[in-house]
Amino acid sequence: MTTPSEITFKKKYETHLHHLKLKGLQPKTIEAYARAMRRIGLHFEYQIDDLSENQLLLYFSQLLGTHSWSAVKLDLYGLKFFYQHVLNKPWVNVDLIKPPKAKRLPDILTVDEAVRLVMSTNKLSYRVFFFTLYSMGLRLGEGLRLEVGDIDAVRQRVHIRDAKGNKDRFVPLPRSTYDVLRRFWQIHRNPVLLFPNRKGGLNGSNRATTPLNRGGVQVAMKRVIEQCGIKKRSHLIACDIVMPHT
Repeated sequence: MTTPSEITFKKKYETHLHHLKLKGLQPKTIEAYARAMRRIGLHFEYQIDDLSENQLLLYFSQLLGTHSWSAVKLDLYGLKFFYQHVLNKPWVNVDLIKPPKAKRLPDILTVDEAVRLVMSTNKLSYRVFFFTLYSMGLRLGEGLRLEVGDIDAVRQRVHIRDAKGNKDRFVPLPRSTYDVLRRFWQIHRNPVLLFPNRKGGLNGSNRATTPLNRGGVQVAMKRVIEQCGIKKRSHLIACDIVMPHT
């Protein structure tokens, strides 16, 4: 049976979602903050409007026993946002001890390894996608959001939108990458997306309104890396790869 506290919480939770969107946060951040509120609400039986510092310290201490520091921080930030923008209450400062930061150098693929990864990918859409990421040094989400209008062939650059920190930037467009993207587009001819999803097959790709599935791309890359015997964590780096005609 739904309690009055749960009904009130759900209404405030919806308001929380509206504020997150209005602040222009990235979808992943919105989902993380929303998930935090669902978890916190359930833990405190949906009575979270007047949590004390001791309650919060105990909650986050218990959470740290089952979740990573990243999850703990996201729950903390999500609750802080809720207090400030939904409840309009001053935030109770929770003095959490931060773990020491461990700085690790990324495992960078050599040009030969990047070529092996690209050429070992059987599906054309994934192969072109991986090539594009590595040749321009893009993050996964940046590549998925690429649109036809972002390509500036005259100035030989690509407009990367909504990058890290919600900032746009321009990156150089190698001639080989432009040629590959142009040939790939001539196959699917989607008027907007450079990498349309594959749900409808080739015939439906020109009408797709969403890009390649993020999870599918990640799984495909993991498999190819294992097949190639590359013993490195995959990082997207800029490298000059010449790809044969597709």
